Amino acid sequence: MDHKITWVKPEEIEARSMELIEQEMPSGSWSWEERQVVRRCIHTSADFDYAKNLYFSQEAVEHALQVLKKGGFTIVTDTNMAASGINKRALAALHGQVRCFMADADVDREAKERGITRAAVSMEHAAALSGPLMIASGNAPTALIRLNELMAADRIHPEIVIAVPVGFVNVIESKEAIIRSGVPCIVARGRKGGSNIAAAICNALMYLVTGYTSVG
Repeated sequence: MDHKITWVKPEEIEARSMELIEQEMPSGSWSWEERQVVRRCIHTSADFDYAKNLYFSQEAVEHALQVLKKGGFTIVTDTNMAASGINKRALAALHGQVRCFMADADVDREAKERGITRAAVSMEHAAALSGPLMIASGNAPTALIRLNELMAADRIHPEIVIAVPVGFVNVIESKEAIIRSGVPCIVARGRKGGSNIAAAICNALMYLVTGYTSVG
């Protein structure tokens, strides 16, 4: 079957993509704001499974938006890829910052000495940060496991956890533990996820506040 190519202006590509996504999306039971997060994940991955597996705890998106509006927050990611994918223009407009400790020499050294992952140590470093904290995990279930332990020990109090690591070992279990913890969260249940999805959710939330898109 031949597929005719229709040229679309660069500034119109995202809007057209969202129109096509909307045509295929189920009605769902999301709020309008939650729907925008789901659409952004599908836009990033071309995977409509996110319309089925994305879990929102009660009023998690509303709470996240209030945190973003107040500014002065830090998003902590478990990969530099996720950190680089977060829209810096939107981040600056909201007076926020993004941190990733994974490549820090002291994190690497401590992880080797203790025989644990850098992602787990990174969550301990995140616990030392001041101000509102948002955790965006798209790669390492061990980050979520350690985060859950730190929350249970009253050592860290994230405003919201975006739990979307991809993979097989302890991926499902770590996500379900975050849901059970009661922390406001957005979770990609099952094996799917990734750093790009973590960044997409962060961006979707910021775009809801700033009115920006990925192209401006």
